[in-house]
Amino acid sequence: MEVIKLRDEFIKLGQALKAANLVGSGVEAKMVIQDGEVLVNGEVCTQRGKKLYNGDTVTFADQTIKIEE
Repeated sequence: MEVIKLRDEFIKLGQALKAANLVGSGVEAKMVIQDGEVLVNGEVCTQRGKKLYNGDTVTFADQTIKIEE
């Protein structure tokens, strides 16, 4: 499980996917999120701008990211 450290209060879902190198671009992030391929805390999320906070988890392509302060 990869960990992303927050620099601010939150990080947006699309940015988190890019930061973890799970997608190559913002356009790719938008596509996989809109296609329902991304889970946030175990539930499908189709909001690219979804704010992620400390303790949230993101799952995409059998990889999980944990958001930490």
